[in-house]
Amino acid sequence: MRSQLIEVVTGSRERVHDITAECEEFARSCGGDGLLHVFVPHATAGVALIELGSGSDDDLLAALADLLPADDRWRHAHGSAGHGRSHVMPALVPPYATVPVLAGRLALGTWQSVAVVDLNVDNRERQVRLSFLPG
Repeated sequence: MRSQLIEVVTGSRERVHDITAECEEFARSCGGDGLLHVFVPHATAGVALIELGSGSDDDLLAALADLLPADDRWRHAHGSAGHGRSHVMPALVPPYATVPVLAGRLALGTWQSVAVVDLNVDNRERQVRLSFLPG
């Protein structure tokens, strides 16, 4: 298994951050067939396979805002308003995804991208572990 850690800056706002290019580059460097496992080792971030750039990323953030409002209902209450919801979000958008790799290329669907989903405005920097398991 090959593994690489990449750094992602999500900034000070809720964000769906595209990491497809980094995933493609890593898969290409590994070559061959296998699986790319993408893992965010943070309690307040997730990984989504989603269409980006067409409004779906904003729709995802809006849906999460409806499901997990940024208010004072959360028991986990340190940090910015609604911070506790960031700790619940990975139960809905898990902190991992696995993508098939064929001949060094991600076997994503036509409109699929790999993205880090981050509602935590208190943590601007994220790490993402990319792991390639050869087939």
